[in-house]
Amino acid sequence: MDTNQWIKEFPGAITICDLKGVMLEMNERAIRAFEADGGIKLIGTNLLDCHPEPSRSKLKDLLLSGEKNIYTIEKNGVRKLIYQSPWYKNGKHAGLVELSLEIPVEMRHFVRV
Repeated sequence: MDTNQWIKEFPGAITICDLKGVMLEMNERAIRAFEADGGIKLIGTNLLDCHPEPSRSKLKDLLLSGEKNIYTIEKNGVRKLIYQSPWYKNGKHAGLVELSLEIPVEMRHFVRV
């Protein structure tokens, strides 16, 4: 079994780029989410070209700094958590991974002790 097979059908969008912003991988959910922009054809293109300011500058900063960026959005009545984080190869910062997860309208919250 391919050890990364679970990523393909993961119920959230996963997009991975290198340090220059070139998209390396997208799972099926990400391909569908960005279908109007090219879907799978976006692999090999630069994600910076897909973002207007100020998003483009924010992404450039994330690629340089290796910091995380976590926020929520709402589009067409669907709320999502966007989690952008560096990924590493052999211990070195290698790019950015973005997870886009739908958030239910009502979501339970637990405080653990």
